Amino acid sequence: MIQSTIPVVSLRDFGASPEAHEHFVKTLGEGLETFGFVAVTDHGIPVELLHRAYDLARQTFALPEPTKQRYETPQNGRQRGYTSMGVEHAKDSDKPDLKEFWHVGRSLGPDHPMHLSGAVPPNLFPNEVPDFAPTFSELFLAMEHFANRLLEGVGEFLELPPGTFADLVRDGNSVLRLIHYPDTGRAPIPGAVRAAQHEDINLLTVLPASTRPGLQLLTREGEWMAVETPPDVMVCDTGDMMALLTQGRLPATTHRVVNPEGSDGGRLSMPFFLHPHPDALLTPFGSDTPGVTARAFLHERLVAIGVA
Repeated sequence: MIQSTIPVVSLRDFGASPEAHEHFVKTLGEGLETFGFVAVTDHGIPVELLHRAYDLARQTFALPEPTKQRYETPQNGRQRGYTSMGVEHAKDSDKPDLKEFWHVGRSLGPDHPMHLSGAVPPNLFPNEVPDFAPTFSELFLAMEHFANRLLEGVGEFLELPPGTFADLVRDGNSVLRLIHYPDTGRAPIPGAVRAAQHEDINLLTVLPASTRPGLQLLTREGEWMAVETPPDVMVCDTGDMMALLTQGRLPATTHRVVNPEGSDGGRLSMPFFLHPHPDALLTPFGSDTPGVTARAFLHERLVAIGVA
């Protein structure tokens, strides 16, 4: 069994015996404080669903470039649909990441106020891959449910009033990102890496096991550490919005995806980014300082990484 380099908790302990519940909340919170990352077992998302999603992601990214590019949405900051390789870059990097990706978000009815206002853009599903829409819609909801459970635990750790996070994320602009990092031998950009060092924008990120290694986090001592976990876990980390709300107690940990030493056939990853409601105010807990809206915070970051 692979030994984990980050703390590991079991979601089964959340709501189990008082001792198990307390251990879960403490290990989750302290893991996020210390590493910014934890691994979660017994997450309840069917392995078959994850395997099916990865198979469909392979089919989608294998489509011809002109076909994929018909699904690009620069008009909404590329929050939905396809984004070509060479577009996104880390906030402080002048080189693009070696990746292409597809965003799937919340499906709202045509009369929903956030659909009408454009605050939550509509999904774009590839017609060429018929099983894409039902599979990734199902996976989005499963990942959101799991992420919300973790957020409950985080709220308990922070001793927040019950429902604090639930109110923030209700109808949130969360996104499931399907990422393809092509084999670097086939897509070289001098000095570029698969994902340059960065911090996530959102509240909480959950990540199924990727198809290849390469994820590293920057420790509090300033050293890069490979994120290695047992199989079939969800890796969880906190983003800039969480750091803002907790005034740095739960920081957004810097991480990256490094290039392999040789050809590896490419890498697939499917992080889920849990976001607040677009109009939610990101006011630091315990502070009277007026907060910025989640919508404004997100737009500023999308501009900084080159997609808006």
